[in-house]
Amino acid sequence: MTRLTALSGARIFDGRSWHYDSTILIGDGRILDIVARHAVPADAAAERVEGGMLVPGFIDAQVNGGGGVALNDAPTAETMNRIAAAHRPFGTCRLLPTLVTTLPEVTAAALAAARSAGPAIVGLHLEGPHLDPVRQGVHDGRLMRRLGETDIDRLLAADVGRLLLTIAPEQVEPPQVRRLVDGGAIVSLGHSDARFERAMAMIDAGATGITHLFNAMSPLQNRAAGLVGAALEAGSVWCGVIADGIHVTPAVLRIALRAKRPPGRLFLVTDAMPSVGSSATSFTFGGRTVQRQGKRLTWTGDDGEPVLAGAHLDMASAVRLCVDELDVPLEEALRMASLYPATFLRLDDRHGRIAPGHAADIVHLDAALQVRRTWVSGVGA
Repeated sequence: MTRLTALSGARIFDGRSWHYDSTILIGDGRILDIVARHAVPADAAAERVEGGMLVPGFIDAQVNGGGGVALNDAPTAETMNRIAAAHRPFGTCRLLPTLVTTLPEVTAAALAAARSAGPAIVGLHLEGPHLDPVRQGVHDGRLMRRLGETDIDRLLAADVGRLLLTIAPEQVEPPQVRRLVDGGAIVSLGHSDARFERAMAMIDAGATGITHLFNAMSPLQNRAAGLVGAALEAGSVWCGVIADGIHVTPAVLRIALRAKRPPGRLFLVTDAMPSVGSSATSFTFGGRTVQRQGKRLTWTGDDGEPVLAGAHLDMASAVRLCVDELDVPLEEALRMASLYPATFLRLDDRHGRIAPGHAADIVHLDAALQVRRTWVSGVGA
C-alpha cells in the first residue's frame, strides 16, 4: 500500500511557476501532484515546514569531492556516497562524482564503483584523460592522450547510468564523438585551445556540453572565437559554469548569460573539492597540497605561482550568487541548479521539477536562500 505524504507550509516552485496555499503529494518516492490545501486526501500523513519555499532538488554534474574526500584518492562507492552526503545539506539531491585525469586502473575502479553507489549518484563524470595538456589546470598533463577506439569500447560497456565525458576537441575526431553519443554517453568539450571551427565540428558530431565555461580554455578574441565562442554560438550545447565569483567574474557571467544562444543554457556546477562539507583548510590532491583561503583553493604551480585547484563551492551558494550578483531572477537561478542540469544529462523526465511522476527531490529554502531541509525520493533529512 502506498504511503501518502502531504508536504506543505511554504510557497512551491515547480520548476516553471509558483504555487501558493498548496501541498505537494508524495507517494513511493515520487511526486503525485500539487494540490490546493483543501484538496489533500484525508489519509495523507501531514509534513509541514514553516515558510520559505519548496523547490526542485539541485543536480550537480561536476563534483570532485566533499566531506574531506576526493574521488581520485579513493574511487569507491563508499567515497561517492560520502561526497553525496556532504553536499546534501546544501541542496544537492543528485550528482555526478567526477574523476579528473588519472591512471586507467583508477578509472576502471571508479566506473565499477558508480554501478553500486547510492541513489544520489546518477552516473559518473570522467574529466580526462583526453584533454589538451596546454590547458591542464589541476590535471596531470603527463597522463593526457588521444581517445582511441578501445577507449570507446570500454566506456560504452560501462553501464553506469549517465556517463559524462569531458574531452578536448584536439584529442578526438568527429566520428568518435558520434559513436560515443550514439552509444549513450554525453560528450562535453573542455580543457582545450581548440579553434572555433574544430569545436563546432565536435558539436555537429553530437557534443552537447561545455565543461566549466571560460576556465581551462582559450579566451574569446575578436578574430579567434575558440571554444568559448562555439559554446555561446551553438544553441545545442549546455554550458556548466562555476558561479563562485572567483573562477569567472560576475561581469563575464552576466555577459555570457545574455550572449548564450538557446535552447541550450548556462547551468550551475560546483567543481567542488574535498573541503566542501569539511572544516579542513588544506588537503592533498594529485600529490600536491591544496590550500583554502576563504572560498579560494590553490596549489603552487611549477613556476611558483598559485593555481586555482577546483572550487570550495556548494550549489546553494551558487544560486545565491546568481540572484545577488548576476541579476538573475530567482526562478531562473533555481532552474540553473535543477531543470537545466537535468535536461543536459537527459534526466528531465524524472528530475529537475516538482511534477507528477518525477522523483520527490525537494529543497526547503528560507527567504535568504539558505537550505533548511532536503528530501531525496521523498525521504527527508
